[in-house]
Amino acid sequence: MATQIKERVTIPVKGMTCASCVNKVEGALKKVPGVTDAAVNLATEVTTVEYDSEACTLDALYEAIEAVGYEAKPVSKTFAVRGMTCASCVKKVEDALAKVEGVQRAQVNLATERVTLSLAASATVDALRDSLAAVGYELAREVEADADVEDEEAEERAREERSLRYRMLFAAAIGVVLIVLSQSARIPLLSDVRLGAINVTAFLLATPVQFWAGWRFYRGAWQVAKHRSTDMNTLIAVGTSAAYFYSIVATFWPGLIETAGVSADVYFDTAAVIVALILLGRWLEARAKGQTSAAIKRLMGLRAKTARVVRDGVELDVPIEDVVLDDIVVVRPGEKIPADGIVVDGRSSVDESMLTGESLPVEKGPEDEVFGATMNKTGSFRFRATKVGKDSALSQIIRLVQEAQGSKAPIQRLADLIASYFVPVVIGIALGTFGVWWIFGPEPAIAFALLNAVAVLIIACPCALGLATPTAIMVGTGKGAEHGVLIRGGESLETAHKIKVVVLDKTGTITEGKPSVTDVTPSNGTGRSPGGGLPPDELLRLAASAERGSEHPLGEAIVQEAQSRGLTLAEAEEFEAVPGHGIEAQVEGHRLVLGNLKLMQDRRLELNGLAAQGEALSQQGKTPMYVAVDGQVAGVIAVADTVKPGAREAVDELHRMGLEVIMLTGDNQRTAEAIAQQVGVNRVLAEVLPEDKVRHVRELQAEGKVVAMVGDGINDAPALAQ
Repeated sequence: MATQIKERVTIPVKGMTCASCVNKVEGALKKVPGVTDAAVNLATEVTTVEYDSEACTLDALYEAIEAVGYEAKPVSKTFAVRGMTCASCVKKVEDALAKVEGVQRAQVNLATERVTLSLAASATVDALRDSLAAVGYELAREVEADADVEDEEAEERAREERSLRYRMLFAAAIGVVLIVLSQSARIPLLSDVRLGAINVTAFLLATPVQFWAGWRFYRGAWQVAKHRSTDMNTLIAVGTSAAYFYSIVATFWPGLIETAGVSADVYFDTAAVIVALILLGRWLEARAKGQTSAAIKRLMGLRAKTARVVRDGVELDVPIEDVVLDDIVVVRPGEKIPADGIVVDGRSSVDESMLTGESLPVEKGPEDEVFGATMNKTGSFRFRATKVGKDSALSQIIRLVQEAQGSKAPIQRLADLIASYFVPVVIGIALGTFGVWWIFGPEPAIAFALLNAVAVLIIACPCALGLATPTAIMVGTGKGAEHGVLIRGGESLETAHKIKVVVLDKTGTITEGKPSVTDVTPSNGTGRSPGGGLPPDELLRLAASAERGSEHPLGEAIVQEAQSRGLTLAEAEEFEAVPGHGIEAQVEGHRLVLGNLKLMQDRRLELNGLAAQGEALSQQGKTPMYVAVDGQVAGVIAVADTVKPGAREAVDELHRMGLEVIMLTGDNQRTAEAIAQQVGVNRVLAEVLPEDKVRHVRELQAEGKVVAMVGDGINDAPALAQ
């Protein structure tokens, strides 16, 4: 039995406007032999297809999309090219690649040594590589699309949104004027104007609305009509055209209608207002798409732009895309880590809050794992790259979010199914209405038949699936945003009333998301040095003075607390950081050692009765920092991520609503349980990475529970997207 070679491809699709479009594209792709799954994301206008590359080609996928009346846009891929040295190389590379079947465009950037290809069909990497090898160049690995491509796509979306806005405003303004003209008999200034003149004026105003503002509906209807199909564009085009052309007859040839007492009424205002309303829905939808794209782009923007790698014993700054597996990468204080890897030399503390949610930095040393896009805080180190590009932890988060955005709730699939039948059913009802009135209606039968058929089409035009849904989503999500609640989309709003479980992130959701001083406890000693019996403010002032030279978040928290109390800080001398443990410094002639229990033990300092206090603080999820002055431990300062005001009340309210509340966090178990106890959360899932958060949410959903995930950070994004 042959082994299936499963591949996944994302194809941009142009021309989709409504739920029925989604159903048609997915249905067409699933009929292609070798395709195992196809999911269309209308918000981002892309379809993700899983297929067996032995039984199916990209050509077949493109043909299937185009067969139902939509345009499969080129897939843009960027590759590194080696061997180019001058401008003449650029032309050779572009010409060689342009000859490969399926390559629509090849654009080389000599400065970055990359080529961006627009692939409209099944151009294989082997064919591209062979073509370049024939002219003396090497096609290296595929790299992430550069910022220029992303900016070009963003600008295209912005142009589309502007176009929709201008046309919608134009149609709305003319629509208001036409409504006024339609009531001319009731308006004193217009009541004396001949009806024929009013109708001709309405015709002149309605024509640009019909054929300029509403041109996209005709274009879309024609595209699908060429393939013997229909969609919402068909309904809008037919309905508004029926009203518009009927009104032309009523304006210029009223005698054809004014028989047997039937007045020749015009519906120019109806056609214009329908165009304006549908364009409003499309514009709101375009705005939502732009926000979706921007959210993904913000995730991508977390990546480092460059990396410092060691090659042949020399440190080189290279673009992030040029980092390869097993490269030795150097990271200095304050820099983003460019890739996932294992530390081989050096020590530091790393802020991993964007990934794990833990507010305090994590100490790193040899053999410890580091992740791309996290921030190095204090020391320098080198690591060996183990995951780069699309395999990194951040890229996996981005992929999970994109996949979740493309997934559908059962109710949405039902809407897609209904929409696929809606347009032909409405047209069928309109034709049936016309026939019944023509055969059985009173004279003039043709006039009554036409009027009632047009009425069916016009009434059905502002279909709730095409207009009400995006409008309701924008209103609902907008109101939520005003109150700091970000709602992913209409599916979330639809199912919110069924929620049984609320999963809360800890850092930044229940807590403030940054460390602050919670306790300042002096020792009760009475030694000759300042180590005995210091007042709390003096203990804090000395510690903050020593920490002024530190970049560690714990030190920054101590300095901020001292400043908030109005304490005057002194200058520290002989400052020395002890990686992973604390600091030492000289302040006002006193030698200070400030750090964790391990540092006190290494310096053989007695805790002066503070051991139990430090353990109690740890049990509460706080980080105890011991302060020694001139060889005597003078006190302990506790730092923690504090609970937000109102968090306890919010959890109590959720419990009163009958909801189960669970804390899901990447922070350590002890800290998580301490915070949970403070706010009244009964169940805690701690030390959970982003991909595991998704698994826990899915496990709860598999139990038949509707789950709401509440979070604030990038680390929560995949779970939030479920």
